[in-house]
Amino acid sequence: MMPSGRTTPAFVHLAAHPLRWRLLTELAASDYRVRELVERVGQPQNLVSYHLRLLRGGGLVTTRRSSFDARDGYYHLDLERCAQALADAGGALHPALGFHPTPPAPAPTQPTAVLFACTGNSSRSPMAEALLRHHTDGRIEVTSAGSHPKPDFHPHAVRALREHHGIDIAARRPRHLDALADHRFDYVITLCDKVREVCPDFGSRPRLVHWSLPDPAAADGPHRADYPAFVHTAAEIDTRIRFLLPQLARTPKEVKS
Repeated sequence: MMPSGRTTPAFVHLAAHPLRWRLLTELAASDYRVRELVERVGQPQNLVSYHLRLLRGGGLVTTRRSSFDARDGYYHLDLERCAQALADAGGALHPALGFHPTPPAPAPTQPTAVLFACTGNSSRSPMAEALLRHHTDGRIEVTSAGSHPKPDFHPHAVRALREHHGIDIAARRPRHLDALADHRFDYVITLCDKVREVCPDFGSRPRLVHWSLPDPAAADGPHRADYPAFVHTAAEIDTRIRFLLPQLARTPKEVKS
């Protein structure tokens, strides 16, 4: 019998189940809808939904309504919370194992090309492009584009990057996905649900990743203090990019699904 006060950490209890571990590993790579997770793990939808509900209850997984189809939703793994939960579990086993989550791996030394795509290429994707370039000191090829690009970047996106991350993108302009049809990419990362449905099929067979992020510009209005939405979006993208870096440091063969 386990001694009093030494209960199993919640993370261990949640992650130890084989199907929940499989769901965690799938969501570590990309946001997915339930039906996509069903296909990837090869289990009935009711069983997958049950275990996703437990992971949500444990705070490891979140869900957002799709901007493409409001009847649908995307599941997302909170990697930062998982890192802390894993560290806490180690400390519960032995004080010497209560490590702090390690920083992401350095940027890749081999040539790597990344495309960030969203609809307007005015907020989410240019912020992601700028943040990845910043974290890698320009050592990888990174660009962004949109399926229906706006004339200019949203001023709040420019301001959020400048004030909170020290990055200036004011001189850049949105571009269309069609302009990149002949480019080779190792990763194509879609940041909105609508563009995921229409993103071109790049012939280089890149690794496809989806980050289901709400459009911060959707809060625009004369009576809305919408700037904080851009600050929040930039912060979430920055977190996702920090956890993307170890993946980029691996070879394409290692990460191809």
